[in-house]
Amino acid sequence: MDEMNDRTCIVTRRQTEPDELIRFVVGPDGAVVPDLKRNLPGRGCWVTADREHIEKAAKKGLFGRALKIELSVPADLGDLVDRLLAKSALGSLGLARKAGVVALGATKVESAVRDGSALFVLHAAEASEDGVRKIAQARRATVHLGGPEIRAYKLFSEQEMGLALGGTNVIHAAVLAGDAGRSAEKRTVALDRYRGGSPDDLAMFAAIAGRNEAAEDVE
Repeated sequence: MDEMNDRTCIVTRRQTEPDELIRFVVGPDGAVVPDLKRNLPGRGCWVTADREHIEKAAKKGLFGRALKIELSVPADLGDLVDRLLAKSALGSLGLARKAGVVALGATKVESAVRDGSALFVLHAAEASEDGVRKIAQARRATVHLGGPEIRAYKLFSEQEMGLALGGTNVIHAAVLAGDAGRSAEKRTVALDRYRGGSPDDLAMFAAIAGRNEAAEDVE
């Protein structure tokens, strides 16, 4: 079967959508190389796009078996993929800033959440619990009023966000709708998924949905 029609994870043996997989090829030096853009030449194989599955593929020697070649696997492959995904996400955030679809600062972020214009929110690793909580309250209120579920991520340091978004003391940011914003969202989601996802964030919206359903049953 042609590779392009056989995006099957070499660990789970399940076929899934391309965005949920990372492609790997063999580089000129005989080492396995992540192909995030899926455009490198040569035979490729696919792995579920999270650190757990990639490290399992490396540990069990599945890359060589899938690619039918003797190859080497970098000892830091898991870290390498993380760095590449983070670089891609930060680069796309920079482009979103240049396109004018980023709001910086707690006040502007909260406003973008409450009017539903935010695609997603970013908190720096150094963000205070109080600051995160206030914006989370706005996100919950927006959903209660029939607005969108606006996800929040804590993936970068204050310094990383500042460098990408062209500011200082960047603790809270919201990325707004638009092509550049959606591109940044896609890459941010990919990094979050690779690092294990944000179960607490998903649980918050699941709880809201559960309460809403319960209220409808009572009416």
